[in-house]
Amino acid sequence: MDGNGRWASKKGMPRSYGHKVGVERVEESIRVASNCGIRALTFYAFSTENWKRPQPEIELLFQLLRHQVKKKSLELKEKNVRVRFIGSRDRLSPQMIKSINHIENLTISCNGLCLNIAMDYGGRDEIVRIVKRIANDISVGKLKVDEVSETSLDFFSDLSHCGPPDLIIRTGGEKRLSNFLLWHSAYSELSFLDTMWPDFTSEKLFEQVNLFTKKIRKYGSLDLTDVG
Repeated sequence: MDGNGRWASKKGMPRSYGHKVGVERVEESIRVASNCGIRALTFYAFSTENWKRPQPEIELLFQLLRHQVKKKSLELKEKNVRVRFIGSRDRLSPQMIKSINHIENLTISCNGLCLNIAMDYGGRDEIVRIVKRIANDISVGKLKVDEVSETSLDFFSDLSHCGPPDLIIRTGGEKRLSNFLLWHSAYSELSFLDTMWPDFTSEKLFEQVNLFTKKIRKYGSLDLTDVG
């Protein structure tokens, strides 16, 4: 969800204004996903690298998230949306962890859209955490070295509950993953847009979904329709 700050600056507004409008686009995207059959939706809300930002901006981002959790938790439950936070929680404040636990527990029985919020998340950090979990199981005799496989890594990963993303969309003009879902994105379709996140409306999301449905995904094999 890149481009909030730049979008606001171009309008002569503080970066905080861009983040607030960005939250509205998140809400809009959740509604679209719930209504058009998307099974899982993952938002990169705060990366392991975002701690390098100015402290006032960090505090604003967490404040916005806590406010949205409090404001939207019952609505998400009523819409059968299961909310999960992925990433590390070691550096999060007690208030943030309390908000996370509240909405995760409230929606635990929901079986509609799976809404993942990546908070203090980094793809490399996730891989390190996966390796540590596997090493621990090996050390206590739960797992043998020869039994370690891609399935093992999937099992210990942050997306073990929903699987890898079919489509990754990055707004804001940059053409890189920036440490997002590195293990899971091996065969994801990638879409890099110049559109800033506050301008990523429901119409643009529908457009991206429609483009995705027209793709032939071969996963390294042949498209048999092309074989004469």
